[in-house]
Amino acid sequence: MTTITLQDVEQLVLDVRHELVEWRRYFHANPELSFQERHTSQFVYDTLASLPNLELSRPTATSVMARLKGTGPGLVLALRADMDALPIHEENTFPFASQQDGVMHACGHDGHTAMLLATAKILSQMTAQFSGEVRFLFQHAEELFPGGAKEMVEAGVLDGVHRVLGIHLWAPLQVGKIGIRTGALLAAPDRFVIRIVGAGGHAAQPHLTVDSIAVAAQVVTNLQHVVARTVDPLDAMVLSITQIHGGTADNIIPGSVELRGTVRTFTSELRAQAPLTMERVIRGVTEAHGATYEFSYENGYRAVVNDEATTERLRKILTEGFGAEVVEEGVPTMGGEDFSAYQDKVPGTFFFVGAGNEAKGIVYPHHHPRFTVDEAALPIGVKSFVLAVLGFLNECE
Repeated sequence: MTTITLQDVEQLVLDVRHELVEWRRYFHANPELSFQERHTSQFVYDTLASLPNLELSRPTATSVMARLKGTGPGLVLALRADMDALPIHEENTFPFASQQDGVMHACGHDGHTAMLLATAKILSQMTAQFSGEVRFLFQHAEELFPGGAKEMVEAGVLDGVHRVLGIHLWAPLQVGKIGIRTGALLAAPDRFVIRIVGAGGHAAQPHLTVDSIAVAAQVVTNLQHVVARTVDPLDAMVLSITQIHGGTADNIIPGSVELRGTVRTFTSELRAQAPLTMERVIRGVTEAHGATYEFSYENGYRAVVNDEATTERLRKILTEGFGAEVVEEGVPTMGGEDFSAYQDKVPGTFFFVGAGNEAKGIVYPHHHPRFTVDEAALPIGVKSFVLAVLGFLNECE
């Protein structure tokens, strides 16, 4: 096995930088929604097919897996990128802005896909530098529950895999920085629907009705106390009402109102307790006002919880490759990610690569119609993946 230096890796990343940016811009201009990534996945497949030493497959209709074997037996490391876009109309005016009305890469998945393609191109030409196997997972449908990760795991993409890594380009983190954290990084994003049922009637005779709007308002107000007064202040939980639907005219008190929203938690204990506490509050308020209710609660993705051994090894690899001034402690977020489906199967680490740049006006949050990333982050992501492969697959376990 030949030796490769850090300078060699940096030159390889530099050599692919033009294609890296071109790929990202192509994906950005041609976004596809979750479970509809037909052209994106075909572009990925065709690009990978042009590279040496890769074994390609289609685990699902709109995903791609590539396998790359090193010089001999060893560990199997999986690298994941998501490919889907969001139902958002882009307000940016880049030459490569979305060409699909109402569909936009507003979360960085275009960059993720480009970075993993570039990583595959680099590594496909240097199999003499590592043993074991790398699996490149180009995943569909991260943005839409039940998510593509679950389907890919069920399709067997992690069979025989020892560890899995994923990168998210992260706008809240300044470009040039990497955020990595052991333990909980992203929350479990659950959702709920509440239907308040009263007795409708004429708005001029409210005493003859059970006003579902008034009762719903009390439910919203009282649910704010679930976090404020039933959760340990040292635990993290978010409960947000995000939709209210009810009423048809200004002189009619409606018979029912629907509320929808989300609950975000890190721990399984708090996650299990949340719907029980919510229903107790909803029941109490509706009974007090003579109304009834219907309540449904759906668990979304599990929390992303980084494996300690994998994370600390990766932290060491990245610190040696970038410097201690670059690698920071990752800040947890209440956002959700279906990368947790991989972590349910094998030890894994998900980490952030900074993509924000206030000086360039790259300040908009993820899922915003003017979201973008600083493309200087892309080579950092590629270098991170390449160093991780060399670091993990050239060690004994």
